[in-house]
Amino acid sequence: MRKVLVVEDEKVLLNVLKEKLEDDGWDVDTALDGVKAISKIEKGAYDLILLDIMLPKKNGFEVLKFLRKELASDVPVIVLSNLGSDEDIKKAMSLGATDYFVKAQHPIGEIVDKAAKYKLSDAGSRKTLEEKEEEKEETVADIEKKEK
Repeated sequence: MRKVLVVEDEKVLLNVLKEKLEDDGWDVDTALDGVKAISKIEKGAYDLILLDIMLPKKNGFEVLKFLRKELASDVPVIVLSNLGSDEDIKKAMSLGATDYFVKAQHPIGEIVDKAAKYKLSDAGSRKTLEEKEEEKEETVADIEKKEK
């Protein structure tokens, strides 16, 4: 089953998104703030992240920056925000967001439909950070062996 992390501090919206995504076949994990989101991202392997920008503790821009720069993760991130200025959209996209939805302009069904496009054909291809590090170390070791 494909796994999605929904990071949203509005509990009603979070619960509706969780229910709709589960109905669409996703295994849904949730976080109410940016710190919890980062903790879950470090520990889990996700096929998709739905990320609000205006979050307590750490905002979505900080989470996105951490995900792309610190973890070097390429997991798709759809930003869901009430911030709709061109500046905010450009900032999110420049930090590595895959897509950007202004909540007030898009019904939940449209967001779920967009998420469906990011389902992997092989759920087993998700990898944790540790698995990615192990593969990287194996590749470096193979290159070093060939050089000798």
